[in-house]
Amino acid sequence: MVSLETPVCEFDKDIFDFSLPGVDGKTWAVESCRGENGLLVMFICNHCPYVKAIRERIVRDTGELVAYGINSVAIMSNNPEEYPEDSFDNMRLVAEQFDFPFP
Repeated sequence: MVSLETPVCEFDKDIFDFSLPGVDGKTWAVESCRGENGLLVMFICNHCPYVKAIRERIVRDTGELVAYGINSVAIMSNNPEEYPEDSFDNMRLVAEQFDFPFP
């Protein structure tokens, strides 16, 4: 059974810089994502039942965090050859469908 409770974040963790293509056509790095008070990094994908169950909450909560100066970024780390649903094009479609307010 899928848990519908989001695990507690590990606050104040150091982050490795990254440079990743976004579904919006831009290349994103830590500094281009970070908000004045921090950055929430999420590892999500299209095929995960947990993510599917909370997508609307992710959109709601990340939208609310912006008011606190905390931006968000979602990273998909799966191999799309093993999980075709997680292809870049499919990630773009889901981001548009749910109007993700984050790269």
